[in-house]
Amino acid sequence: MRSDAVNAAPEDVRIAEMRVDYPEAGFDLDSLAPTWHEQLLRWLAEADAAGLPEPNAMVLATVDVAGRPSSRTVLCKGIEPDGVVFFTNYTSAKSHELGFGRFASATFPWYGLRRQVHFRGPAEQVSPQETARYWASRPRGSQLGAWASAQSTVVADRRTLDDALAAIARRFTDVEQVPVPSHWGGWRISPERVEFWQGRANRMHDRLRFERTDDLEWIVQRLAP
Repeated sequence: MRSDAVNAAPEDVRIAEMRVDYPEAGFDLDSLAPTWHEQLLRWLAEADAAGLPEPNAMVLATVDVAGRPSSRTVLCKGIEPDGVVFFTNYTSAKSHELGFGRFASATFPWYGLRRQVHFRGPAEQVSPQETARYWASRPRGSQLGAWASAQSTVVADRRTLDDALAAIARRFTDVEQVPVPSHWGGWRISPERVEFWQGRANRMHDRLRFERTDDLEWIVQRLAP
């Protein structure tokens, strides 16, 4: 690649010059919660209070059988001591990859607060009972959409999707409680590492990481930016 490639874009783009210098806002051990899940809940609450859009959105990364990575945004629906939970179609690409690799990483990107949280660990399906509890809290339209969409498959056009949703709506017209599809449910990622990142001036960011040891204890480490 030519060394002047960064200048090849139109003048009004100037990608190489895009940067934000963060204000001085420290994050040290004395402000860290005792556990990773308490700290994650604390920062999630602060992101919500700050009015950030969909603060529970996280970028989920998986790999396929050939080791090729994929990433996409999903919505976190549970944070507990034993892991972070989201729900999806079990026939989707992400579920196939989780079923194969049984390992995932995810990142909460709270740009408005100059923060991110990254974690990784083994993934497993949640119990049918846990799926049923969450399913009951979903809007009816979202329930119908889960039945109508064969997630990640190729479709001819938008009308195909709209017709599928209309057909499912007719199917459950007289059904008060839409049942959980057998192909839909939750995944729980049980972190082995959780890193809390706070932007600082001059790119000297704060990075504090919870790491689980071989004897299942948690230690906290500071990482260089």
